[in-house]
Amino acid sequence: MSSASQAPDTAVYCPGCNQRFAVGSISDCPRCGASLTTCSAVDLQETLLVKEIGAVGNQRGAGRFDDDDRAALEALIGTELHVYRFESLLGCGGMGCVYLAYHKDLQRYSAVKILSRRKSSSFEEFTARFMLEGQAAAALIHPNIVTVHAIGTQEGRYFLEMEFVAGRSLQQLVDEEGRLTPTRAATLTTCVSEGLAAAHREGIVHRDLKLDNVLLSNSNVPKIADFGLAKRIRANASSTGESLCGTPNFMAPELFNGAPASKTSDVYSLGVCFYYLLTGELPYVAGSLQELQQKVTSDPLPPIRSRFPGIPLEMAECLSLLLAKSPSNRPSDGVEAMQLLHAVLGQVRDTESLLAEAFCDVDNVHWQRADQRYRLNFSLPDGRRQKIFIEPSDHSGTGKLLLIYSICCDSQPEYYEEALKLNSEMPHGGIAIREIEGESKFIVVDTYPRATVDSEEIRRSVWEIAYRADAVEKLLTGQDHN
Repeated sequence: MSSASQAPDTAVYCPGCNQRFAVGSISDCPRCGASLTTCSAVDLQETLLVKEIGAVGNQRGAGRFDDDDRAALEALIGTELHVYRFESLLGCGGMGCVYLAYHKDLQRYSAVKILSRRKSSSFEEFTARFMLEGQAAAALIHPNIVTVHAIGTQEGRYFLEMEFVAGRSLQQLVDEEGRLTPTRAATLTTCVSEGLAAAHREGIVHRDLKLDNVLLSNSNVPKIADFGLAKRIRANASSTGESLCGTPNFMAPELFNGAPASKTSDVYSLGVCFYYLLTGELPYVAGSLQELQQKVTSDPLPPIRSRFPGIPLEMAECLSLLLAKSPSNRPSDGVEAMQLLHAVLGQVRDTESLLAEAFCDVDNVHWQRADQRYRLNFSLPDGRRQKIFIEPSDHSGTGKLLLIYSICCDSQPEYYEEALKLNSEMPHGGIAIREIEGESKFIVVDTYPRATVDSEEIRRSVWEIAYRADAVEKLLTGQDHN
């Protein structure tokens, strides 16, 4: 991962997102629009929340990550330690670096976090925290949590071996694709809530749940990472001395007022994640931490359906509960949040997950999403190609259908008679006329109830429609326009 190994000497930093960017590239945070602070790249490991002025500054000592330390950690690439061979750098944080490592005994890849040697030798609290919280995270075995395999020391280095998730974070997903469909957003959030519920059952609070800390596997399974290893936001010496945990844009209102992180503050962070997936925006944005604190603690939740009317009412009501100002008005923990989200989602599965499951082992089917419509590019064995579209119908509630269709050709009158004959021969689905981008087209279409359609039905229907639509196009026109 080149971004970590090529960090500039100076950087601009967003206190709300707890993220840094190359100096001179931008003046405002591309995620939340907050004003960026210029400071030394090697010092940007913890945010300072200075209560009386809302300013951000550098912290020396425990939060510092100097050039010599960074160089030593980067020098591990290509070397071996214990049973691991370090092959590439996945990222660097406030406590150390994470590598893609090959486990020589088990012959598998894993993600190995190495604690900064300077921190482990100079700041005993970091070593103790690293070990204790690594042990706590190792107790969490759940499909929606990144599994911790081992923790220990070797040659004076403290390491944490984790499951390697070869996908992208949910933040990267939204950065690349924009806001998700409501069903897709609800499905992913529900999966995250299941992982959070498992942690809360064990008495473990995440403290920094955000989209950057949820990894999406290649099979579209979201997994919560960095349990207990979150960056900390420290109050200055004139305050109570309590440590505030989290990333400000995802922090619950009570955390800004000095309350300790809790299960209900995790639930609030889950609500911010859900809001961001639905809208591509944060519920509250501000130019400074002081202004952000004012908005989070005092401003009402923005009316989401007035800007995004396609979001169902039940999802908007769910958000209002997850993002309630008072902890007592939110679900009390991840278990209650999970139950709420399951009630909102029902049995409906999002189209993206269904497609991934239907075509996980197929190389000649690729898809793209535009709003709620998916376009699949299908390669036929004889070299011809066909596009298949999948989208929900305009019906409401339980009457909503999933439409699967492919364009044959223009609906010219000379084709009508032959099209009717072909239509009568189809065992299910059929040829219809539909307006596509202002033009009348013959399509082959099949429909399924949105609430009950499964991946096997989609797989079978896509194959049949692709072949039938191509055959109709070839018979009527002799061309291959798709």
